[in-house]
Amino acid sequence: MLKRWALVIGHCTLSIVLAGCAARRVALPTDPGAPLPDFNQIHAQVSIACSGVRTLTTELGLSGRAGAERLRGRVVAGFARPDSMRLEGVAPFGAPAFILAARGDTATLVLPRDNHALRGARAEEILGALTGVSLAPADLQAILTGCVVATPRATAGRVHNNGWASIDLDGGATVYLQRQGNAWQVRAAKRSGWQIEYPLWQGVFPQTVRLQIGRAH
Repeated sequence: MLKRWALVIGHCTLSIVLAGCAARRVALPTDPGAPLPDFNQIHAQVSIACSGVRTLTTELGLSGRAGAERLRGRVVAGFARPDSMRLEGVAPFGAPAFILAARGDTATLVLPRDNHALRGARAEEILGALTGVSLAPADLQAILTGCVVATPRATAGRVHNNGWASIDLDGGATVYLQRQGNAWQVRAAKRSGWQIEYPLWQGVFPQTVRLQIGRAH
């Protein structure tokens, strides 16, 4: 299954590609690496912008396929820290296709055209059924902005071959960085079964995000 999203934030365009485990992944370093003494300072520099994001309002254009079904449409999305999210599926005309409002672990899904509502389900379960992204609101916002996790705290760092560095975060996530001029820049991450890739940046925020889930083949 492959889905492509376009996310517009102001004048910036962010492409999000979701793919299964068979899709090609960035070759992350596998060597044990050498200690990175200033990992705390480096992580503070690469996460200062995303850590300061309190609210995010955007429009997502969705197209792709889920099995034999073709997916196409637009979603107006809003996020607010610590754990709130609202998604509205914009229809070509008339009432929205769906409205999903979430705070923390619980969410409400409203289907205006069917006069039906689902209340009290977990936010990530509904989001996964709608989009294939089974993530809580705070986690999704963190990934989109480049922080990877909602409250990132560096615990260790290493320098690897071919110019890579990695920084472990509290909770089990790891971010992978490469040099961009005189500074480090986040290029990929791993967390909770996901591999996240940031191949393009625009200023201090990612322009392209790739999410892949599943065991490597």
